Amino acid sequence: MTTLDLPRPSFSHRTSRWISRNLIRIYAGLAFIYLFIPVAYTFVFSFNNSGKSNLVWQGFTLDNWRNPCGAPQVCTAVVNSLQIGLISTVLATILGTMIAFAIGRHKFKGRSTTNLLIFLPMATPEVVLGASLLAMFLNLRINPGFWTIVIAHVMFCISFVVVTVKARIASLDPKLEQAAMDLYANERETFRYVTLPLVMPGIAGAALLAFSLSFDDFIITNFNSGIESTFPKFVYVSAARGIPAQANVIGSAMFFIALIIVIVGQAASRRRSRK
Repeated sequence: MTTLDLPRPSFSHRTSRWISRNLIRIYAGLAFIYLFIPVAYTFVFSFNNSGKSNLVWQGFTLDNWRNPCGAPQVCTAVVNSLQIGLISTVLATILGTMIAFAIGRHKFKGRSTTNLLIFLPMATPEVVLGASLLAMFLNLRINPGFWTIVIAHVMFCISFVVVTVKARIASLDPKLEQAAMDLYANERETFRYVTLPLVMPGIAGAALLAFSLSFDDFIITNFNSGIESTFPKFVYVSAARGIPAQANVIGSAMFFIALIIVIVGQAASRRRSRK
């Protein structure tokens, strides 16, 4: 019997073989669709001619993108979130980087306990963390507002900075620093010209993570904000009557800015690796 005489596989058999060969790709595609449906919804409804409610599609318009501050208080909330995010990121990155170097490079009494305590804010539910901070501020007779939000954000962002930077420090090759010292560089020069440039990608990644966590946080912010409004809080308050299309514009813009930053970072990393 020749190859031509063999019976052709049935359609169902060919389909099942194709699915088995491409199962991982199918799972990945479905996962990406699941992740990006909310993003696509936000982007599409940023062009909605919504009027007072943005729950139902009313028609296409570019006015929302031409005037993203058209909704009352939306830009004030965004500016507050950006200011809180930047201040929290700077403070958390500085403190977290120093803690990461202390834990990753030095042995001291209580090191393991300190390492454990760093993970507690990450493991604690945000409701518990927010309520505890609010109780502390009220006991100290501190009115919730802008700076209580900053303090709360710095506290939970430090943990993520420490974990990210410490992982980068652990991956460093100590022979590079030893080589610098063999070439008569002192400890300060070795840190400035060898260690810090090697750790800087981890610090930059930790800073971006801290900013995104701060800008995105709602639960802890809602507990400790008082009458101060941030962008997530504005969206939550507006959700009952329909989130304004201008909020969708700002959310879409933040997504695309973050996407551009990631793409530029990946391109720069590939260019450095080729060199």
